[in-house]
Amino acid sequence: MAGRVREDARGLSGPEKAAIMILSLGEEHAAKLFSLMSDDEIKEISQVMATLGNVSSALVETLFLEFASQISSTGSLMGTLESTERLLLKVLDKNKVGGIMEDIRGPAGRTMWDKLANVNEEVLANYLKNEYPQTVAVVLSKIKPDHASRVLGTLPESFAMEVIMRMLRMEAVQKEVLDDIEKTLRTEFMSNLARTNRRDAHEMMAEIFNNLDRASEAKFLGALEERNHDAAEKIKSLMFTFEDLGKLTPQAIQALMRVVDKAKLPIALKGASETLRDLFFGNMSERAAKLLKEEMAGIGPVKLRDVDEAQAGLVLAAKNLAAKGEIDISRGGEDEELIY
Repeated sequence: MAGRVREDARGLSGPEKAAIMILSLGEEHAAKLFSLMSDDEIKEISQVMATLGNVSSALVETLFLEFASQISSTGSLMGTLESTERLLLKVLDKNKVGGIMEDIRGPAGRTMWDKLANVNEEVLANYLKNEYPQTVAVVLSKIKPDHASRVLGTLPESFAMEVIMRMLRMEAVQKEVLDDIEKTLRTEFMSNLARTNRRDAHEMMAEIFNNLDRASEAKFLGALEERNHDAAEKIKSLMFTFEDLGKLTPQAIQALMRVVDKAKLPIALKGASETLRDLFFGNMSERAAKLLKEEMAGIGPVKLRDVDEAQAGLVLAAKNLAAKGEIDISRGGEDEELIY
């Protein structure tokens, strides 16, 4: 939202209108208003406030007129996580603010069960596998069935069966038990998730640059090197590019070829270096390599855009295999010492 200025009052929700007006009132008046709200109301307003972006002075004035308040122009506003946190710290206890901000930074949702619906099943399963089967049974009974099924399928099989048996025998859960589980999820799981979601800016930019076409990537990296050489070098060190496939082991290349789109491979290799082509050919049977070379020759000239797309597909496939632990794409030096 930071790049666009909000100017139109039409389509604004009630919480958005309230957030804009509270921001414009200043800390002292905002403090009085927050002191009259419940925790849920503060969280809802704060969630919206943190993502408002730029708000024009004309829109602020329109909202005040709408609420029959006659004041002068207040200037444009910028609602961010940082400004929201500073404002809340003027009003509320530090620990309370910490909880609210973790809720904002973490998955969206009004209730704990809404929030869990926005958590990746593998992340949730990785946390739940260390809990008691009875606790997991309660959690899975509270989230949506399609999400619960994905979580269940990700859990270790024997543990999943323990959970299933408890879900089949489960009776009505006492409110006190449910409250305890919600509290544990909030203090242990959600707070840790919110902290780990605060990604390093260089890592985020490296991922964005990885998805640029090569012309745009070269242009932006070149411009960044002129402005901030250190940042550019750090981003380049974090990027995993098509040419980095040349550093993979033969076993990793073979694993990659088993999962890549066979129609994209010849297009990707058309734009590859001779060394990288030889690496792929060398990890195929002689007959398969011969067929691939014939296919590459047969497709003729290929648009650079199509080559970039095909190569990006191979890089993504390598990253997916690495995320599953099936291959290693870390950038260790070629002379890095190995221990056998």
